[in-house]
Amino acid sequence: MSRQAILEWTKSLPAAAQEWLDGRVVEEVECIIGDYAGIARGKAMPARKFVTQETSFLPISIFHQTITGEYVDIESLDAVTETDLVLTPDISTAVAAPWAQDVTLQIIHDMAMQSGESVMIAPRNVLRKVLGHYRKKGWKPVVAPELEFYLTKPNIDPDIPLEPPIGRSGRQGAGRQSYSMSAVDEYAAVIETIYDFSEAQGFEIDTIIQEGGAGQIEINLQHGDPLELADEVFIFKRTIREAALRHNCYATFMAKPMEDEPGSAMHIHQSVVSARTGENVFSDEKGEPTDLFYGFIAGQQNYLHAVISILAPYVNSYRRLVPGNSAPINTEWGMDNRSTGLRVPISKAKARRVENRVVGMDCNPYLAMAACLACGYLGMTEKLQPRDAVTGDAYSLPHALPRELFEGLRQFNAYPKLRKLLGEDFCKMYEAIKLREFEDYLRVISPWEREHLLLNV
Repeated sequence: MSRQAILEWTKSLPAAAQEWLDGRVVEEVECIIGDYAGIARGKAMPARKFVTQETSFLPISIFHQTITGEYVDIESLDAVTETDLVLTPDISTAVAAPWAQDVTLQIIHDMAMQSGESVMIAPRNVLRKVLGHYRKKGWKPVVAPELEFYLTKPNIDPDIPLEPPIGRSGRQGAGRQSYSMSAVDEYAAVIETIYDFSEAQGFEIDTIIQEGGAGQIEINLQHGDPLELADEVFIFKRTIREAALRHNCYATFMAKPMEDEPGSAMHIHQSVVSARTGENVFSDEKGEPTDLFYGFIAGQQNYLHAVISILAPYVNSYRRLVPGNSAPINTEWGMDNRSTGLRVPISKAKARRVENRVVGMDCNPYLAMAACLACGYLGMTEKLQPRDAVTGDAYSLPHALPRELFEGLRQFNAYPKLRKLLGEDFCKMYEAIKLREFEDYLRVISPWEREHLLLNV
């Protein structure tokens, strides 16, 4: 295919991609999807092949893998034959891969069976399914995610604890410096690269702040459509990792990467607007909270514990959700109360929203948003009422969330209404993967066990 033909094809790309190209010819295209861990999987190919090929495929087994790369045992012919799925590019998601040596675009793809049916175990389609339920009610959810992560020294030995990187002052980052501008400036080079990459991709960062941990950063994104924001978080995590590597450090999204430092969350601000009018259904004409607002909160209170294995998907996730770690231990709610799992920020009536503070940064953004919105949907449709708002310290109240992954999976299996919203096929696959990961974890002997049990039991 000629250079001119590829330039003609680029006219179909989003404005941000065209602006970044600025007349250059795309050399390579990465065809990507998000697996259950939220990792980008797919294939890269020359742009001339991408533009001319009729069909591209990936095996269904990419949804059968655990975080360790093992495959789960499920009773399915597709699992044995590794049936190919048809990839269809969503051109609206095309963004730059500004860290690549060649002029490269990333394009998120949708997946379908060869019969044309959507692959309903694919995370992006799970979120679409939940959004479809809202659409039938004339509602449209709006979300705004907050991304917390750590910058660390490079670490190639998993037996050695992580350390904060050296900042521009020549010293390691210090903890307990929330909102410190000096602490942010310590890693200005990494942050500037994140800004540069984000601008190249057309992503708009709302704010960047120093969080409570040593080398812990928070980036807030603008509010918008859940599918678009999930796409953005999916790409953004890779972007942050690549920016960190440019400066000889790691970016990690583990929920609890360091023992003595706070965990990392992905707080999700959630509201619902009328698809017809665009008005926030959480506020009435007088600006007062509506029954739908209280129902949404009640749905999260009643059901979030059942999807905790999606919001806290690994054994490490539960090390964050413990007392004294600035992380919620229950699903109480309150006005402008950061000790609650569900916080209602100060806002005008048209921006009334619920901030879910339970979600860990190690989640899959498509699945986490789907799970949270499914809980809110059930509360709204079932006309549930929340418990009274908490005005004091919610950390001092009983621990009401599952404390480990296996208990979370047990609860996930006990709520058929929730499973129907997410899709039973997805739920079975997700359970199988998480159970295998939990069993793999139990095979590992930790330093704590050797230290305290070796000679004492």
